[in-house]
Amino acid sequence: METVLHLDTLLAKSRGIGFDAAGVAPVENLTGERERLQQWVEDGCHAGMAYMSRNLEKREDVSLLVENARSVIVTLTNYYSPLRQEAGVPLIARYAYGKDYHLVVKDRLRRLMQELGGIPGRCFTDSAPVFEHEWARRAGLGWIGKNTLLIHRRKGSFCFIGIVVTPLLFDSYSQPFENSYCGTCTRCVDACPTGALTPHRVDARRCIAYHTIESKEPLPEEIRQVAGGRIFGCDLCQDVCPWNKQAEEHRVPEFLPRPELLHLNGEDWRTMEEADFLRLFKDTPLERTGLEKIRSNMETDVPA
Repeated sequence: METVLHLDTLLAKSRGIGFDAAGVAPVENLTGERERLQQWVEDGCHAGMAYMSRNLEKREDVSLLVENARSVIVTLTNYYSPLRQEAGVPLIARYAYGKDYHLVVKDRLRRLMQELGGIPGRCFTDSAPVFEHEWARRAGLGWIGKNTLLIHRRKGSFCFIGIVVTPLLFDSYSQPFENSYCGTCTRCVDACPTGALTPHRVDARRCIAYHTIESKEPLPEEIRQVAGGRIFGCDLCQDVCPWNKQAEEHRVPEFLPRPELLHLNGEDWRTMEEADFLRLFKDTPLERTGLEKIRSNMETDVPA
């Protein structure tokens, strides 16, 4: 007899592990999303992220990632923190304050798979060619906002998305989120200092986060001039979103920052030794980017 998982069990197990929300969607081909991505790439909006143009068939059809895939489990993990860096110091995006989310969320996803009876499948978090935002919408967790991020009605957009693709069926599936509650608001678009953001589209060629994290090239001067001291990522489009006004502080100890991070000033970054960088940022998002790249992102006039 074929094993069928229960939606109520999934929701209860996910809460017990610490996920802030969860849902599940039946597997379908995401042809429309593939076509939009192809157009985005053809328009050059992926900048130097060549991987965005690869594995399009896997993005469209997750059964190419997991044989006979029938269900996509989706989880949200809140990472919002009210903690802020000192005024005038080089700024780091909030998602990078603590331990690398790839490690934290994927560990929780593996635990979830075990809690569900050791189910077959694979888990991902921003680590495979998967349309995570669209699967989250189909799993009923929110809508895709004008800032291109998933927005949950209670948690806002400061959430990491986790995915489990499994060949097993569920007794019922979450209702897809069909509405958008952005309305006529364009605060995220208006707040982008480089003009990288238009409704539902980001042009990485002008994106502060792309240039300070992903790009291997020096930070363009025209981006540096309006980056506002941001040396690793950018939260502006989330900071101004009305749906984040009531964001609750996360409950994940691993995401808490080392106290030193909130106080690192320009001189600290200029004189930092590689050993100190690794001590402070091992297993964090900053480790992959590296000290040399992060230091090169600094404005020359960042106050010490």
